[in-house]
Amino acid sequence: MKVSLNWIRDFLDLNKTPAEIADILTSLGLEVEGWEEVKPSPVDLDKVLTGVVVECERIPDTDHLSATKVDVGDPRQPGLRSIVCGAPNVAVGQKVFVALPGANVFSKDGQLFTIAERKVRGVPSQGMICAEDELGLGHDHAGIMVLPADTPLGVSAAQYLKQDTDVVYEIGLTPNRADATNHLGVARDLLAWLRQNENPAATLRLPAAPAIQSAIRTEASGQSAIDVAVENTEACPRYTGVLIRGVEVKESPDWLKNRLLAVGQRPINNVVDITNYVRVELGQPLHAFDADQIRGGKVLVKTLPEGTVFRSLDEVERKLFAEDLMICDGESNPMCIGGVFGGATSGVTERTTNVFLESAFFNPKWIRRSMLRHNLRTDAAWCFEKGVDPNGCLTALQRAVSLIRQLAGGEIASEVTDIYPGPVQPVRVPVEYERVNALIGENLPAPTIRNILTALEIGMEAETSTGFIAVVPTNKPDVTREADVVEEILRVYGLDTVPMPVRIRTSVEITPRPDPDAIRNIVADFLAANGFNECMNLSLTNSAHHTGEGALMPFPKEKLVYVHNTANQGLDCMRPTMLFSGLETIRHNQNRQNPDLRLFELGKVYERGPTPIPSPQREGGLPSFQSNDRKSERDQAPFPKVPAEGDEVMRETARLALFLTGTHAPESWQPGAKKEVDFYTLKAYVQNLLTRLGISGYQETVVQEIPFRLALRYHRGQQELVTFGSVQPAICRKMDIKNQVWFADFHFENLLQMLAGNRIQFRELNKFPVVRRDLALILDREVTFSALRQLANKTVKKVLKEVNLFDVFEDENKIGAGKKSYAVSFLFEDPEKTLQDKEIDALMQQLQQAFEHKLNAIIRK
Repeated sequence: MKVSLNWIRDFLDLNKTPAEIADILTSLGLEVEGWEEVKPSPVDLDKVLTGVVVECERIPDTDHLSATKVDVGDPRQPGLRSIVCGAPNVAVGQKVFVALPGANVFSKDGQLFTIAERKVRGVPSQGMICAEDELGLGHDHAGIMVLPADTPLGVSAAQYLKQDTDVVYEIGLTPNRADATNHLGVARDLLAWLRQNENPAATLRLPAAPAIQSAIRTEASGQSAIDVAVENTEACPRYTGVLIRGVEVKESPDWLKNRLLAVGQRPINNVVDITNYVRVELGQPLHAFDADQIRGGKVLVKTLPEGTVFRSLDEVERKLFAEDLMICDGESNPMCIGGVFGGATSGVTERTTNVFLESAFFNPKWIRRSMLRHNLRTDAAWCFEKGVDPNGCLTALQRAVSLIRQLAGGEIASEVTDIYPGPVQPVRVPVEYERVNALIGENLPAPTIRNILTALEIGMEAETSTGFIAVVPTNKPDVTREADVVEEILRVYGLDTVPMPVRIRTSVEITPRPDPDAIRNIVADFLAANGFNECMNLSLTNSAHHTGEGALMPFPKEKLVYVHNTANQGLDCMRPTMLFSGLETIRHNQNRQNPDLRLFELGKVYERGPTPIPSPQREGGLPSFQSNDRKSERDQAPFPKVPAEGDEVMRETARLALFLTGTHAPESWQPGAKKEVDFYTLKAYVQNLLTRLGISGYQETVVQEIPFRLALRYHRGQQELVTFGSVQPAICRKMDIKNQVWFADFHFENLLQMLAGNRIQFRELNKFPVVRRDLALILDREVTFSALRQLANKTVKKVLKEVNLFDVFEDENKIGAGKKSYAVSFLFEDPEKTLQDKEIDALMQQLQQAFEHKLNAIIRK
């Protein structure tokens, strides 16, 4: 949310620097994320001073140039300035605007240029006497601007025209601060801070909002030129409106346009700009209708049948839902989605002369649902979904009517319609002083609490020595509990004011082994050092990836964890795999010319169903349930029920995902730089990561299952460690990914369980040599190297340290159809002695026999 400092100062005397004000706002819970200076004009008005023409003579041989001497009252450079002026109306004694050297002003063609000292026809010119269009104040270029005779010298144009540079803050407004969606709400907070910390007598200047008429029309009273009927009072608890005839719709004055532009609002016309101005000022959205477009002379606030077509302000035809609250005319034609978006034909245009002005309070739930259903995130809906003050509707209407009559003319043509069947009353919250002090951590005197609450316009009733009843105004819909009132007190009193306790008590916690956070850091550091970037994706996904026709990775529907996500209906379930969130990240980067990616993500996947309950552990899965008979008197809440085996439960499992795509190295002149990453690139990272964690002794199994085209799984028995391989091309195409993607899916919880049993062991470096033997074998094409290696390790257990495949050969003419030749190296090492040739030969003989009998291998001599 953008907040203008100049606007705040209209309400409050605040002699603070922008940085000091930013700190105060942040301490009040209105976190300032940044601020910038905003000039009302691209012209450097602070470098344009008022001056007086002292001398003026025509320059010979010219028909329009004059040599003038001008006094600008500049104490930094006293004396007269020589300025050449081409205006026909320049004369001695005139008070004028003078642009000094270095100032940016407009040229005749509307382009900015910088004033510089120069000579014109041999006469020095040390500035420029300005016309209206040159300062961006109008379009007149017939002559220079002549100011009143009593204009003081040396005053900047910005100060003279009251167009000072503004400071605009960007505030990260939290959802609970409905009272601070507007400048008056922010000013109220600053007033409370000033009264508490500096000036107890500080006051707030409220904007003028004179009563429209003394008689307020209700449903039972006389007729109005525009009648109103609210058929759904749940969605619209209050509706006010008034008819204004004879308005002149035109461009807004500069001050109004500048105010709106400073906070990011686009000026449209004076009537619409006033409604936006009042919303930003008071937090109450308004809507102006062209009264001549309201058929039947009546406004109906109602819902319409499902599928009714409504053409909105952006010329889009939208099909309405039965739950959309609509503002309709007397013939039930939709004119506006209440509190969300206007219609294409009912709004105010340059041809409008009669305006019906609406100021209403709409139910935040209805507004939010309609906004999300139609994907219309408007400023008005943003205010309504947080909750506006239902008792502020009439004040905002009066303020807007006052401004319209000032800037657009017109006459009030009706009494004010105010339909408010169930007035909202202030919330009354019992508060105990003891509880206030306990939550804050400091004993605040009762007068201090009273002063803070008074400054926040929170009343106090039934005061006793132990507490009181807080009367919370209706502009604070989120303050409903004792803790909320305490929070209001604390944010004005100041978190930094609360002293640190002399003694800090803490409890010793036994660190689990292995520490999940430490392992995550080891993994992240290792991958980052190898060129990976960490991505953090949403745990939500689209169920269409897993269910229905065209599912990319089918998953039982009953096992998906669905969520009711009204904010984005495309993210309707918790992810059962981390694949698709990673693919969306890859697509996002590839669409921005970043195709070469190494990504990793530490996250969780989710599943539901009647699964056996694992043993309680801190990492992933279900919470650790335990009994505790020693409860405090204050906390008597029972522990959650321990689910029995077979009960339906929600499971969340920690996973680690790696993604590779693109080239192996950045573009370079070196040979091989354009090599694409492949299976072995990913395999090397997987194996090195497991080695870094100290995990070994796992088995390998080739798998062919969705989402992989072909993959390798590392496991210990039935306990999966990781599955990795290439993602099926069909999935990549469906996700609009151009390059091949390699994906590794680690079961992070199983990794932690394996690390829990690891022990650090040290051994002496072997002083005996390693012996290598090579062997060439002809095998059936179906026999994998993994099977060969496992058989070798099983045959020679103690001294065989490494088996490596260094060549593969296939040729039907030379070795036969369906055959392949492996060249394999074997490394032997004995920690106690030097191996002799005859021992190595005997071991190699055992290996050859095992390969021949169990793998049908043929040893190539």
